[in-house]
Amino acid sequence: MSGDRKDQGRAPLLDALADYRRQDRYGFSPPGHRQGRGADPRALDVLGDAYRSDVLSTGGLDDRLARNQYLSDAEDLMADAVGAEHAFFSTCGSSLSVKAAMTAVAGPSSGGLLLSRDSHKSVVGGLIFGGIQPRWVTPQWDAERHMSHPPSPEQIRDGWEKYPDAAGALIVSPSPYGTCADIEGIAEVCHERGKPLIVDEAWGAHLPFHDDLPTWAMNAGADVCVVSVHKMGAGFEQGSVFHTQGDLIDFAYLSTCADLLMTTSPNVLVYCGIDAWRRQMVEHGEGLLGDALALSRQLRERLSQIPGLRILEDELLGNEASHDLDRMQILVDVSDTGASGYQFADWIREHQRVDLGLSDHRRIMATMSMADGPDTADRLVRAFEACVAAVDGFEPPPPIRLPSPGELQLESRMSPREAFFAEKVEDVPAAQAPGRLAAEQLTPYPPGIPVAVPGEVLDDAVVEYLRTGLAAGMAVPDATDPNLDTFRVVAQ
Repeated sequence: MSGDRKDQGRAPLLDALADYRRQDRYGFSPPGHRQGRGADPRALDVLGDAYRSDVLSTGGLDDRLARNQYLSDAEDLMADAVGAEHAFFSTCGSSLSVKAAMTAVAGPSSGGLLLSRDSHKSVVGGLIFGGIQPRWVTPQWDAERHMSHPPSPEQIRDGWEKYPDAAGALIVSPSPYGTCADIEGIAEVCHERGKPLIVDEAWGAHLPFHDDLPTWAMNAGADVCVVSVHKMGAGFEQGSVFHTQGDLIDFAYLSTCADLLMTTSPNVLVYCGIDAWRRQMVEHGEGLLGDALALSRQLRERLSQIPGLRILEDELLGNEASHDLDRMQILVDVSDTGASGYQFADWIREHQRVDLGLSDHRRIMATMSMADGPDTADRLVRAFEACVAAVDGFEPPPPIRLPSPGELQLESRMSPREAFFAEKVEDVPAAQAPGRLAAEQLTPYPPGIPVAVPGEVLDDAVVEYLRTGLAAGMAVPDATDPNLDTFRVVAQ
């Protein structure tokens, strides 16, 4: 894309940091390491130049009143680059940005928020902190492969029929598996009622910059879109942007909500990473992403030739599945090898020194980037080939009790906020947990979709799924008891 209205060749934050260093500024203010002067030499050996660029944002990079407007200028350039009306940079990740958007749209006194039940755990955090009542919409479910897809426009319409007083809707697209919703259709359903649509597009920062990628949420009519620049872009971890358009969202109020949640000491490195990536995408994004898509297509073909591996693509699209797919996310079903995705991830990390992202009981995902090339593609293929060759020596994966779609739809009897902050909670043995109200969220990670949300009634299937999953290699990092011998519930 090109910026017709603004000079997209500028990077105000990055340029200001370069000028700060050229001028040899020195601050008697945080950060206390003073551009590395006070850092442990052993830390300098590893972190090096990062210390020199770690400076105070206001009262350092800019003056105490931010009169140079480096940040606001960079945000305006971002909005211009992607066709949004406003952009807001966050150094606290999309987890904060999603919470801010939820709080701005709905609150304790609203009719709640329509939410797809496959939402990220950060959404549950927004429900708890904002006192927002969830109005759950069941995602589309592939029972054969035990995975969910984003909800359809018809499911969102049904949600509005059931909860007409909800303040807005929130969906996740792309999903952690790379599958995408019909955002345009869902936005139309929401706008028929004059209600805003929030899209958690954390995995879609790259979408505005190439036509062969799924539709960018702003182009599809979303009112708020949250992206993680560090996931599919080239920013630092925690770099996030939310974009807005239209008159259903008060951007000033949304910014105020973000200010309530975010740090007062934002990291300039993260800001500059976002700024630099925006300029890179405007100038070179189409070519870089085009090359990445071509490489991904080649990799899908090469990996599909390895015995026992199935590259999921057509299976993820169509009726009762997803509207579109980000093909830079290569989802590999390894179940025909007899091993689990957890075993593949662990073996490849240990023996091939290659780290992969999402893994579950039968799948593993390789997320491609514009940074990848033939060398990294070859390395990925070699890692999978080596793992398949070694799989005969694996122990059989422990069995996981996989719930049916109906068993995953837990009854909600208390709001997430009320249950999480319940005056009395107790930790009960796993055998006694079914039938009790969860006072914690229980989230296999990745992908970070809660199986149980505070206020829901635990059942036998979910308890057994989590416990057998943990034994098979699943991570459940937010459980009070990391061994899941006990579950935290609301006291009776």
